[in-house]
Amino acid sequence: MSVNKLALIRYKTIDECLKNRFRKWTLDDIIEKVASRLYDYEGITSGVSKRTIQADIQLMRSDKLGYNAPIVVSDRKFYSYSALDYSITKVPINDGDVDKMKEIVGVLKQFNGFNYFDEMSDMIAKLENNLYKSTNPSKNYIQFESNKQLRGLEYINPLYQAILQQKSLLIVYRSFKALQASQTIYFPYLLKEYRNRWFIIVKAKKGTQLLTLALDRIIEFQELPNEPYVEYKGVDFDRYFEDLLGVTKSQKDRPHKVILKINKQNAPYILTKPLHHSQQVLKEDPDGLIFRIDVVLNFELEREILGFGECMKVLAPRNLASRIKKRLIQSARQYETDDSEE
Repeated sequence: MSVNKLALIRYKTIDECLKNRFRKWTLDDIIEKVASRLYDYEGITSGVSKRTIQADIQLMRSDKLGYNAPIVVSDRKFYSYSALDYSITKVPINDGDVDKMKEIVGVLKQFNGFNYFDEMSDMIAKLENNLYKSTNPSKNYIQFESNKQLRGLEYINPLYQAILQQKSLLIVYRSFKALQASQTIYFPYLLKEYRNRWFIIVKAKKGTQLLTLALDRIIEFQELPNEPYVEYKGVDFDRYFEDLLGVTKSQKDRPHKVILKINKQNAPYILTKPLHHSQQVLKEDPDGLIFRIDVVLNFELEREILGFGECMKVLAPRNLASRIKKRLIQSARQYETDDSEE
């Protein structure tokens, strides 16, 4: 049994409600939320009937779509999932929907080669490969970089929608340095990916600076319809991240002229895959390559340089060279022989 577009929007919205443990959901609350989503996505102003949502819930509970959703009602009015980690998004899609997606991928493939679709080539290939694997699980002809243990990927779409619709968010977040999670009201502005890890750029309601939150450190979040959204004016995010490797930057950071030397054996890697779009070759000789990039000095830059180990040397600026030298010395000390361990 395949699902049409409007029904899928309803099911996913109901799913989002029942996963949200911040509040208790009555049937009227769910109806209001679904109506809002239908308006946002499809411009439907007629809302949705109580009978339709009740039928949707019954269908989600059944095995007709393969969901078998553990939907329970407490105090005769509050709806939720009995299993804390359940979501219909974790259920495999059925054959009818696979066929529909194959048709969509077929259409998208026709646009390969057009300028606006240049950056979609790998996404289209990934979609096609995943659909092929859904019907031929024993075969795989293309492998993409992925981390199946990475958390937070399920937040990408709802956070993207919150940005599009300018929704304020209450986010429960725990950084790697924090002993416990904290709840804060944020205004979301941008989703950004770096090396298969996703981040969201936000501003706290009580703050003034832009902050970068890792999606895999978000515990949960909810939209706050009664909290006025505050736009962040004066920042062109394309330009804001133009002088950056990674995602770590404050508004006060400015790019530096970073001059690096790479040995002859590894020079081709730098030439064929530049570290940054600002990369310029300054000198090439039998010993290797000297090049320059104009970037903010941050953790990701240091990690990139350290990744080349003894093959790369920082020539400028001096403070970056000193920092890299110190970290390499500290790293080497971990391999010094300790007589007590022998």
